[in-house]
Amino acid sequence: MNGLLVDDDALFLRTLQRALERRGIRASTATDSQSALDLARQDSPDFVLVDLKIGKESGLRLIGPLKEIRATTRVVMMTGYASVATAVEAIKAGADDYLVKPVSVDAILRVLTDEPAEPGEDDDSMIPLGRLEWEHIQQALRATDGNISATARLLGVHRRSLQRKLAKKPGSGNVGQ
Repeated sequence: MNGLLVDDDALFLRTLQRALERRGIRASTATDSQSALDLARQDSPDFVLVDLKIGKESGLRLIGPLKEIRATTRVVMMTGYASVATAVEAIKAGADDYLVKPVSVDAILRVLTDEPAEPGEDDDSMIPLGRLEWEHIQQALRATDGNISATARLLGVHRRSLQRKLAKKPGSGNVGQ
């Protein structure tokens, strides 16, 4: 199986690529839409994992062109900021599945192979609340160019409370496990 990973977070891409390669899956990476389409034309991947937000672009805009390149390519949207609306939009646009980050490689493989989780296996559908809060804070920080005071105002919390939360960074998620 060969795939294409599309995300503007280069560290996430490298981590996910290595984790997939350890499981015998070859994957190319792209950090923007044009590179993703160029790689898909060259390599005709079996699957493409696409982040919902690629820089200032929407990953949703890649679904159609990817399916035109190879109709049988399995396109899976991933996002750290999931909502029912974006999940519905992704599926309507032609995505085969929708995953919420952080997501384990085992969960990705289950989606790609249509295998159900084994009885007693961890349920990857629930993200710890602390991790969701951390991701939300990070999104607000990016929106304010890292300005702590502006981020605190945006989130409606006191600046010191935000600083305490930032000092308690949660674990690095499940990628690569």
